[in-house]
Amino acid sequence: MVTSLLFGAAYALLGVVLLVAGFFVFDALTPGRLGSRIYEARSMNAAIIVAAIFMGLGAIEAVAIYTNGAANFGSAFGWTAGFGVVGILLQAISFLILDAVTPGSLREIAVDDRFHPGALVAAASQLAVSLVICASIS
Repeated sequence: MVTSLLFGAAYALLGVVLLVAGFFVFDALTPGRLGSRIYEARSMNAAIIVAAIFMGLGAIEAVAIYTNGAANFGSAFGWTAGFGVVGILLQAISFLILDAVTPGSLREIAVDDRFHPGALVAAASQLAVSLVICASIS
């Protein structure tokens, strides 16, 4: 039981690290400080997209752990970290592609203080990319 608790704690810490990394990658893709845009300027757009990023990465981590959990801990932990990093990279690429093919600047829209429907589209693309990665884990 103690071993399982320690494994759970290690996976949880990995999850936090991956979520923080995903946040910082998205922060680098958008103007200004993302945390300030969400918590001080109350940008609903930024909050919606970051929430989708977090939910998508959480799903990737959960599926990776569930799928690889029967393997030894080191291998399963490595797969979970690897798929998490792939998720972060593909979410970033998806955001940049969506920014390139839509009118205006999705980067600006993502942190605007006024709600914009493009934030919902960006959030959906983050979740869709994550679901595709989840489906690819075996």
